[in-house]
Amino acid sequence: MAFAAISSVFSTGSLLAAPVTALSLIPILALGINYYRYQSIDPEGRPIDAQKIRVQYDFIVVGSGSAGAVVASRLSEIRNWTVLLIEAGGDETEISDVPALAGYLQLSELDWKYQTTPPPDRAYCQAMIGDRCNWPRGKVMGGSSVLNAMVYVRGNKKDYDSWSEQGNPGWDYENVLYYFKKSEDNRNPYHSNSPYHGTGGYLTVQEAPWRTPLSLAFIKAGMELGYENRDINGESQTGFMLTQATIRRGSRCSTSKAFLRPVRLRKNLDIIMHSQVTRVLFNKGKRAHGVEFIRGGKIHTVYARKEVILSAGAINSPQLLMLSGVGPLDQMIAHNISQIADLPVGLNLQDHVGLGGLTFVIDEPVTFTRRRFTTMSVGMDYIMNEKGPMTMPGVEGVAFVNTKYADPSGDWPDVQYHFAPSSINSDGGEQIRKIVNLRDGVFNTVYKPLLNSETWTILPLLLRPKSTGRVTLRSKNPLHKPVIEPNYFAHREDINVLIEGIRIACNISDQPAMKRFGSRLHRIPFPGCRHLPFDSDEYWECSIRQFTFTIYHPTGTAKMGPSYDDGAVVDSRLRVYGVTGLRVIDASIMPTIISGNPNAPVIMIGEKGADMIKEDWGQRTKKSININAIS
Repeated sequence: MAFAAISSVFSTGSLLAAPVTALSLIPILALGINYYRYQSIDPEGRPIDAQKIRVQYDFIVVGSGSAGAVVASRLSEIRNWTVLLIEAGGDETEISDVPALAGYLQLSELDWKYQTTPPPDRAYCQAMIGDRCNWPRGKVMGGSSVLNAMVYVRGNKKDYDSWSEQGNPGWDYENVLYYFKKSEDNRNPYHSNSPYHGTGGYLTVQEAPWRTPLSLAFIKAGMELGYENRDINGESQTGFMLTQATIRRGSRCSTSKAFLRPVRLRKNLDIIMHSQVTRVLFNKGKRAHGVEFIRGGKIHTVYARKEVILSAGAINSPQLLMLSGVGPLDQMIAHNISQIADLPVGLNLQDHVGLGGLTFVIDEPVTFTRRRFTTMSVGMDYIMNEKGPMTMPGVEGVAFVNTKYADPSGDWPDVQYHFAPSSINSDGGEQIRKIVNLRDGVFNTVYKPLLNSETWTILPLLLRPKSTGRVTLRSKNPLHKPVIEPNYFAHREDINVLIEGIRIACNISDQPAMKRFGSRLHRIPFPGCRHLPFDSDEYWECSIRQFTFTIYHPTGTAKMGPSYDDGAVVDSRLRVYGVTGLRVIDASIMPTIISGNPNAPVIMIGEKGADMIKEDWGQRTKKSININAIS
């Protein structure tokens, strides 16, 4: 069986082509053995890809990602309800299980491989091939929770209070905290006893078992700047923290592993993989009563007695809505689609954007490099002990800081940092440059001189951009990828905030904790910015427009809002306006993007959305919040 597992590794085509060259055959062999051991001792097993399905279910859930896996798991708790979960991709792999290999999942068969449309004014993504930024999205059981860096961040209290103030009752912080805690099984003792954290939930949260010495230096440097080392998922967000991650036994804890594997044998839950939904079906009364999907090259139809739930993500959910006739009139006319409901689907696209490749050089050999950690001992430590560098998800620390443009309260920070003990050069130029779509000329000029250097990076991200974009149809063919126009930097303040964020990041490098390692800013300018004085505001603006970087947090394309909100697509119970029997439960519904990584908030949305469905169909849910404990 071990040899069969190893063979399956080599049969995954493009997925393994990169790891074989990057990691050599020894770690691949180790991953094959790990796969065999994991399957032997895992009591849950993998989700079952149903070969036969019913003609009709009570609920059909489209997409098994960060929200969909949660929704399907929770709805199937009601024994007399039947639930069908439809996933366009396949199951997770032994490669996706390993935190350190997260980057090798992008551009693989687990990724939808989306790209942004080149902006007509070249306002962003200028250093990328074709002026296109890659936007990976998970096409796999677990969705983007399989491709991400596993960072567990909930956002700011004020994000959710703002949602409520915008006309969405029940979405204030006090209400959503219950659902964050419901999911969570926090295994750090100093967090698990906090009133802000939960234990015993499906989703394992903890710090990675291994980290570099730079991680603690990053935290200390923040303290030297006057920030606190704190639980940013607790009382206050502003500050520095070692990354809390969705990791279990040294491996990735995706939503499929967390929410679906434990319930895979439920008789009322069917899961079908490699099945792409092409449209939602409506009857004459504008009620969603089924979906059409492609499986094995054939078109199939399945029906829903109660509801269809779209949890396909902020790109695919609006695409499906529009293909089904729910969307802006101009899109319906342009693609000859009969309109069911005129709604602003695909608008309000928001994302966290920042400067990529901000690199610092040090003198000591402590960073995460390919040559240092692709060894037999490292592989065996991971296999035998579930420890070592392979358990590190790439982001060792996160921080939230306030620029001069931030909310005066001081605890609604406007910039987030992701700290990594590596940079664009750290893998020898094999994979990182590809997943960011970096032009050869930029890599060769700026990062190739660092191939033998010790480097680390901070990614400064704009938390609440004023600029919004849109997702539109390329054609009425559901297999054609939609058009993604992020419209970055349409508002000048977005650039101004990021420049301030870069300057604070450079100050971190200048603190004694980092200077102990000889930390200094890498000063080779981007080719397109050579004409500007290095380290000037003009230079940093140019750099942001060159190496525009996002860690792929699209949200808001099916906005939640009251009926009087012209931009709303769903109501506060996530029901699509103008039709019945249809909800959207995923990142699409965020009225405004949350201040942090959206994976945990999307899981929360899945939990809350599932409870709303239960309540609306007469099923009581147990819920209690001790307000005094968090006041």
